[in-house]
Amino acid sequence: MMGSVLALRPSRPDASQQALRDEVRAFLAQELATGGFVPLVDCWVRGSSPEFSRKLGARGWLGMAWPREFGGQGRSNQERYVVVEELLAAGAPVAAHWVAERQIGLSLLRFGTPDQCRAHMPAIARGESYFGACYSEPDVGSDLAAVRTKATRTSDGWLISGRKVWTSQAHIADQFFVLARSRVDGKKHDGLTMFIVPRAAAGVQVRPLLLLNGEHHFNEVTFDDVLVSDAAVVGGEGMGWRVIGAELAIERSGPERFLSVLPLLRAMVASGPTHTRREEVAAAIGELVARLRTLRAMSMAVAAAIEAGGQPTVQAALVKDLGTRFESDVVTAARTHWEVEPRGHGTDRYADLVAQAVMHAPTFTLRGGTNEVLRGIVARALGLR
Repeated sequence: MMGSVLALRPSRPDASQQALRDEVRAFLAQELATGGFVPLVDCWVRGSSPEFSRKLGARGWLGMAWPREFGGQGRSNQERYVVVEELLAAGAPVAAHWVAERQIGLSLLRFGTPDQCRAHMPAIARGESYFGACYSEPDVGSDLAAVRTKATRTSDGWLISGRKVWTSQAHIADQFFVLARSRVDGKKHDGLTMFIVPRAAAGVQVRPLLLLNGEHHFNEVTFDDVLVSDAAVVGGEGMGWRVIGAELAIERSGPERFLSVLPLLRAMVASGPTHTRREEVAAAIGELVARLRTLRAMSMAVAAAIEAGGQPTVQAALVKDLGTRFESDVVTAARTHWEVEPRGHGTDRYADLVAQAVMHAPTFTLRGGTNEVLRGIVARALGLR
């Protein structure tokens, strides 16, 4: 019964979307059966497989809502949502293409030139081009507008110098979206510009930032007088804050903000509790599932608003705040009600998922903007600060 509750279904019956969902599930079942991947908690950060990304691209499941002229399939965002949900629910290795497909393509569509779209989007849709989002910096904390990476105008274009941290998958990326300060006069939000910087450009260096368990997802990226042309500017000089504002609404509101731990939640249901407090456990699961359903409805509403051309910054902040707290509560429930201590990668699949979740849970409420910052966004919108 509970397994059927956790099966993802469209909010409204739609035969074409259900057919697509069935197609994706059949593909994932085949991949699992043939050893194509092992389900992971936090798969959109940890599960990097360019081969798997290319398989998705070959099926038209990357950039599927983009225009055909830019490598997409011209399908709806609701159909893309179906595919993303199923990939996350299965714990599939989607990290390689994640940033490029989730946010960079849409930023190019909204703010880029046709030449920029043609140069980058078809390769992203094929699963062959990967982007790193170079936004966060040392000593800046969560005040993204305080970035100090500098873009200096020259007769040949722009010289970019600075240091970025926590750039996911930068070690496999071929391009970077770089937020830099192009002006120092006026308000700090007004002097920012977004650039596309090839990783192969002279002066770019990538250094791994390893987790405590040795996993490599994050990186430090330095730019030492990296020269790019005017064609690298996205949205115009001084428009960086507008570009990143739209991008963060996408980044903060997607299903990854509450489905990162779904493989663990499913395993919790399948394993059953290891003691006799079944009513207490059933109540805990019921609460988690109800929250999951609510978060999904909120996330889909934000996706619809973005598709309509809106910039639902406050709503996106709420999805991330509530979603990441939900994820942390799933991990707490797994340890509290199932009495399993994480013991690293072992033969017990459930214990392995718990270990993965415990290791990554501290990052849930940090990445993409801390929950404290998100609550500040909501408070300002309500006139409370």
